[in-house]
Amino acid sequence: MVPPRELSARFEAYGDWRKRLASGISALHEWLKRHDLADAQIDRSIQRALARLHEDKLIVAFVAEFSRGKSELINAIFFADFGQRLLPTTAGRTTMCPTELLYDATRPPSIRLLPIETRLNAATIHEFRNYADEWVTFPLDLSAAGKMSEELARVSQVKRVPSALARALGLCDDEGPADAPAGDDVEVPCWRHAIINLPHPLLQQGLVILDTPGLNAIGTEPELTLSLLPGAHAVLFVLAADAGVTKTDLEVWTRYLNVETPAQNTGRIAILNKIDGLWDDLRPEADIAAEIDRQVATTASLLGLPASQIYAVSAQKGLLAKVTGDAALLARSRLPALEDALACKLVPDKHRLVGGLTQTEIRALADGVRALLEARQAGIGEQLAELRALRGKNQDVVLHMMDRVREEKAVFERGLQRFSALRNVFTQQTNALFDTIGLESLRDHAGRTRRGIERSPFTKGVREAMNDFFAAVRRDFDEAARQSSEIHDMMQVMYVRFSAEQGLEPFEPPPFTVRKYQDEIDRLARAYALHIDTLWNMVSRAKFSLSRRFFESIAARVKHVYEIAHRDLEGWLRAVMSPLETQVREHHLQLRRRLESVRRIHQASGQLEVRIAELEHQGEELAAQAAALQRAVSVIDGIVEQPAFLPAAQGA
Repeated sequence: MVPPRELSARFEAYGDWRKRLASGISALHEWLKRHDLADAQIDRSIQRALARLHEDKLIVAFVAEFSRGKSELINAIFFADFGQRLLPTTAGRTTMCPTELLYDATRPPSIRLLPIETRLNAATIHEFRNYADEWVTFPLDLSAAGKMSEELARVSQVKRVPSALARALGLCDDEGPADAPAGDDVEVPCWRHAIINLPHPLLQQGLVILDTPGLNAIGTEPELTLSLLPGAHAVLFVLAADAGVTKTDLEVWTRYLNVETPAQNTGRIAILNKIDGLWDDLRPEADIAAEIDRQVATTASLLGLPASQIYAVSAQKGLLAKVTGDAALLARSRLPALEDALACKLVPDKHRLVGGLTQTEIRALADGVRALLEARQAGIGEQLAELRALRGKNQDVVLHMMDRVREEKAVFERGLQRFSALRNVFTQQTNALFDTIGLESLRDHAGRTRRGIERSPFTKGVREAMNDFFAAVRRDFDEAARQSSEIHDMMQVMYVRFSAEQGLEPFEPPPFTVRKYQDEIDRLARAYALHIDTLWNMVSRAKFSLSRRFFESIAARVKHVYEIAHRDLEGWLRAVMSPLETQVREHHLQLRRRLESVRRIHQASGQLEVRIAELEHQGEELAAQAAALQRAVSVIDGIVEQPAFLPAAQGA
């Protein structure tokens, strides 16, 4: 068997990079706790960063109409090390339901199947993941590849059901599918969704493979359109080289895969499979290569992609070559070029994304800690300046200084009253903001929309109800933008006032933007508009049922947007208020320490030099902590900026 190529090596290196990054963050957290520099906000930030690294997934989706060789391509790229086909590949349709291949350490190797009858329930696939009893589970015997392949072949199972049930499931129109045989029964997939849990090295490193059926399944399972495919880091659109881009291929691409800007299409790769069908011993190799190049150029033109994102391969010959160790056949299959392209794009892109997010969060955290250390150093500097000025002075001077510190403390405590009033206003505005984009508000919008759809099961009524739904959601986020702007402006004024009156460090609170949530809502609105246009003659109960199911998926996705916005707002509000709280707390503490120092010196002669020495030692410790913090952050920066695809030994 041909050994794993660069794709596998890069995934392994990426997994090692994530572990080292998590280790560096954990070490920083332990250091902060050891020096009493961690608080609840820092703990949450660290836990969020570590959870993101631990749960990090790289999702690669394969999309194709049937008989394009999609499952064979997955076998050839990822699972040739089994020495045989893992996923079923036979003539006709082999993948009848969306299938995820992943690794979950909390479960044994298995295939979990969601019965097709769950489509009668309004719950989404994401919601069904939380209900184990709804799934049918079969264990996988890793020691018997042949038996395991038999179990995995369940994804191709179909059954015949009465046409009335098929319509209720949204799997055929009132007139029945065009290819349905005579009679009342209709053939439908047995399963709605499949999850294959496999301890394969690539899957263990966080790779998730999404294998989707053709146009019909994408159109009838809204979650594919709304979340699974948009959430994929790369989408491989598989075509047949001998047929080129067919009408149904183009329909899948235009409706579900093509995005608005060329920059967003960088995660889309088209695969012209089955080039072995063009091989001909009676034709010169150069002529065959020219024919393949023409197919690539035509495909690029039809899909609106650069030719660099089109790969012509033979998955079947590539798999055969890997299993038999035939290097010449593997090269002729052109599969290595596709694997190298995936390796050179997917992993580095994911590395930059995860590394950038982690680095930004850790640097922000370190800036907060650094500001705290600087505030403490400034307080010690003030105390040292005052105490050194007392050298050789009489008790009257000490008393005068004590009175001055008391006055400063009184002024500060009067400022605390304003701070308390600010906290009350801040809390009121925060509660109003959370109510604006709260789930209760969304439930009200969704309830009105459901009632509107039920009252008018025709395209116009459904379109109006959905337009009202999206308008209400947009109003929520517009209002959230206005409210967050008010909070930002109020806090900005308070930071300036406290800086001027209390001598606190100047701070510019960050603004909050709702742009990314609005963009996601706009994307969902466009997806629904396309869906309505597809069902323009929505007079059948089957199409109406499908439209309702699509709305439920839309509502679930919008709920997710609200939840993310709520979580991000919580983080932003902490980032806005916490620096002021920290500065106020530290300033109060420093005033108390100054007053206590002068009081001790007043009460006991000979304490002045002792106290000066104590403060000098504390200042040295704070300087050492600041240097240690910088070193810890530099270690994390070094890990982030190290190319993930280098083996650890080379990158160290």
